[in-house]
Amino acid sequence: MNCILKVVVAVLLVVGHFAEASQKQKNFIFYQPDELRADALGVYGNKISKTPNFDAFAEEATRFDQAHVSYTVCTQSRVAFMTGWPTHVRGHRTLWSLLHKWEPNLLKYFKQNNYTVKWWGKNDLLAHDSFPDSVTSAIQSKGQDNGKNPYDLSDPRHYSFLYEAYEGSFNTTKDYCNVAEAINFLNSRPKEPFFIFLPLTKPHPPYSVPEPFYSSIDVKDVPDLRPHSLPNKPDYHKLIRQYRNITSLDDAFFKKIHAVYLGSVSYSDFLFGLLLAAVKENGFDDSTTVSVFADHGDYAGDYGLVEKWPSGLEDVLTRVPLLIRTPGGARGHVVDEPVQLFDIVPTMLEIANISLAHVQFGKSLLPQLHGATGDPTWAVYSEGGYATSEPRDFEGNPAVGGIGKKKSIYYPKALQQIERPLSVCRSTSVRTLTHKLVFRSDPQSEDHCSELYELQSDPKELKNLYNDPAYSLIQAQLKEKLFLWYMQTSDVTPWAIDPRSGGMPYPSTGRQLPIDISEDTPTDSSVPVMYFTT
Repeated sequence: MNCILKVVVAVLLVVGHFAEASQKQKNFIFYQPDELRADALGVYGNKISKTPNFDAFAEEATRFDQAHVSYTVCTQSRVAFMTGWPTHVRGHRTLWSLLHKWEPNLLKYFKQNNYTVKWWGKNDLLAHDSFPDSVTSAIQSKGQDNGKNPYDLSDPRHYSFLYEAYEGSFNTTKDYCNVAEAINFLNSRPKEPFFIFLPLTKPHPPYSVPEPFYSSIDVKDVPDLRPHSLPNKPDYHKLIRQYRNITSLDDAFFKKIHAVYLGSVSYSDFLFGLLLAAVKENGFDDSTTVSVFADHGDYAGDYGLVEKWPSGLEDVLTRVPLLIRTPGGARGHVVDEPVQLFDIVPTMLEIANISLAHVQFGKSLLPQLHGATGDPTWAVYSEGGYATSEPRDFEGNPAVGGIGKKKSIYYPKALQQIERPLSVCRSTSVRTLTHKLVFRSDPQSEDHCSELYELQSDPKELKNLYNDPAYSLIQAQLKEKLFLWYMQTSDVTPWAIDPRSGGMPYPSTGRQLPIDISEDTPTDSSVPVMYFTT
């Protein structure tokens, strides 16, 4: 009898512990470096990077080994991971297609559920009319991020994005100041619940960061990068190198770029460590879900390329870290199966016990945060590029500033898009654990520079197998997956139900058609209708 009683008491204690943890799961922090690829972290297998804080955090969190973004450019990716919408769903395809007040976003859910939502960092997400309903405050701190470009315009290194080290102190950058503001907020013992969003700048190029981080990675330790000038690669590989005038630069120079990129990652790791310390020192460990992820990756010298490209869908651009630590969750758990970054939308809402009120395409990862595996049949999808039928989308379009001055580091990118628009045509990819198909198409070129890779034997995507007869079945199967994905995610209908009369006639004659929904449209009144309020 005593043994039975002891067992019952033990079970009740365990249940009580998880119930208490669940009740405390009310604060959230998003730590989001810009352009951080997954394989730049030690915990993702990098043997020379210096990321002790990210690596230690992964031991307390769930690590998603194959998390992929929806688009490989800033705004487009952020809109996706804050809505659960692939890019094609609502056409947020350009750097200037931000979310407006009539559209959902994850921050809005929390703001409307009485969270204090604090944002420090860059935007590339919300249009001006969205801020009042989405955040308590949003600030980009003052500061500098980069050293000088030491290369003259005639020097082939000028457009390489490799700058000198930032000469100021490590505590004068925008990223440091943004993280410091978040730490000050935590130190103020804020009213709970709160949501902190930190969309930081680094390791986004230019490749520059304060010392000692700039020189923290020895170039001699950088392994061989993915080679350039591979056969059957998309046309933009060759064109980027030509437009940037970097074709004459040797492998050692690209390794230098990679080393400085990893130094920038180390700086972001350092800042994350400061933030985590503040979370712990102020007693928020047991009440705060902390997530680390990025909007996309960076070439960082691989394939002889720098920065990113809008229609580029290589893993170095689509695969990002995703580390989530939630109270009561699994520790040191690894999910090997692929997930979409925008899966964080239903996941965070489920943790917060907030009901979804818009149609989205993410899946909750809460089971995985508590130790479950993923599904080996899962596939992930990414999109990119612009159509020649919509010239306003291109980054060099006069409506958004044109190609700029020749000395600008982005001048070659804008010029290439205007002069060679097919090199940035629309692209989409489907990736499983074993294969990856990238399909490109444009009104001017039905099948343009598409790609197929066998990932188990070629994880670095070096040998393009597209249209190889030996892989025709795999290629057809992946194309069918893409077709079904587009069919099933092609659009979302408005959540609000409008009376079919629309309140006619207009102008009013004193006698109007019925405007009540029950008079105008057959509905089941027993089924509640939910609206996303704005």
